Amino acid sequence: MRRKGFYPGFIATSGAMLLMAGCMYSPSKYKPPVVPELKQSDSWSTKPAGGETTSPADDAMLSQWWSVFGDPELTSLEERALKSNLDLRTAQIAIVQAQANLDSSKGNLYPTASVNVGSGYTRSETPRSSPNASAPGGGTFVSNGMTVSGQNNGGIQASYTPDLYGGIRSGVAASQASLESKQESLRNTMVTLTAQLATYYVNVRSYQAQLATTRDNLVKYKETYDMTKEKNEAGLSTELDVEQALQTVDATEAQIPSLETSLQQTYNSIAILLGQKPGAVDAELTEVKPVPKAPASVAVGIPADMIRRRPDIRSAERQYKAQWMQVGVAKANLWPSFTIGGSITDNAISFGDVFFAAAQVSQSVTGSLQATIFNRRQLNAQVHLQKATLEQMEVSYESTILSAFQDVENSLKSYSAEQDRRKSLADSATLAERNADMSRELYAAGLKDFLTVLDAERSELSAQSSLVQSDASIATDLISLYKAMGGGWK
Repeated sequence: MRRKGFYPGFIATSGAMLLMAGCMYSPSKYKPPVVPELKQSDSWSTKPAGGETTSPADDAMLSQWWSVFGDPELTSLEERALKSNLDLRTAQIAIVQAQANLDSSKGNLYPTASVNVGSGYTRSETPRSSPNASAPGGGTFVSNGMTVSGQNNGGIQASYTPDLYGGIRSGVAASQASLESKQESLRNTMVTLTAQLATYYVNVRSYQAQLATTRDNLVKYKETYDMTKEKNEAGLSTELDVEQALQTVDATEAQIPSLETSLQQTYNSIAILLGQKPGAVDAELTEVKPVPKAPASVAVGIPADMIRRRPDIRSAERQYKAQWMQVGVAKANLWPSFTIGGSITDNAISFGDVFFAAAQVSQSVTGSLQATIFNRRQLNAQVHLQKATLEQMEVSYESTILSAFQDVENSLKSYSAEQDRRKSLADSATLAERNADMSRELYAAGLKDFLTVLDAERSELSAQSSLVQSDASIATDLISLYKAMGGGWK
């Protein structure tokens, strides 16, 4: 028959644990770091001038900012990278580790208990003259001159160290803040990934456009070279003109392998970001397409929007919080710790009687007080160390915000200035192409010397290449602006 009710010792132990839990001291409330001179800013120092507006940036749009380029290929690459990038997988594993650490630290808030069940037998030889007999109701009997004794036992042991000064709870809060910091780190990895991938994609289209421009001009330069040879054979031009024309052809051809190498390397970089081997995306990107065009207007919001959204700022704040809690842990270590424990043990002759009415029961309740006396200086030093680290975290938080402001201001200026530069380059490229065509016509008619043609052709290629690069710079400046605003995560 199983006994009913709780053991008195168990009740006493449980009651003492609950009493101590009710007397626990609450740690100080967390106060986030404040950078008032930055958070009060309601506008950017760089005035929007290139299509940017200070209207609030929409979170849904920022989470998929690459869609503003209207390029299905870029959108496809971004979506695939967010699913398969290896850096993202590493960041996700770090979150799992932080969650496990949090779960482990929470376990310190509760009592620990263990159940032990065991049995044992001893044998000893006795003289054969002794009669064989069984001990009535006992755990010892004699058989064939051997004395056999047995014992079976089971027990429950429990102990609890109440969190009187909030050290354990501060540790749990620190683990929670660390987990949140890892989550923000994952988002920051997404921000970096999406911006880097888009930049590579723009570079692909830029290299393709530069290759097309170079090859088109190479055809013209070869025609000029053939014309120069014909004029030389007719005695209408010098050998120097022929050599200079050939030099222009060779110099232009020499640019093509370098551009092709850069293009292939960028293909490979995109493949790695997708978690694939080099060459995996070559086929889908081989078709030549224009450099993505920036939209007419871009909403950049205000500084407060950026501080709220950027994952690196959010991560820095949570690292500060985790360190704040570590200060609480260090302070709690200055105080004594109290541990209360109890045990219940059953002893029975038969293994099946353990934990039943036939068992003999023994109970105990213990308590211990532990206080550090001789290394107080070390414990106080730990408090000072944690406080100093907290100050470092505060400085790091402010530095992160300043860097974020710098990123946005630089991107705004670059984006605006490059748009103005592009307008001038477009006019220059148009004039350079016209001048080169006119120079070739006049040279063919014998009205201009070859040096004029040579200079015009070089200026044409340079102006066209600069225009292509400017288109790419506008796109990458906009990418940098979206990255600076913390776009790219949901």
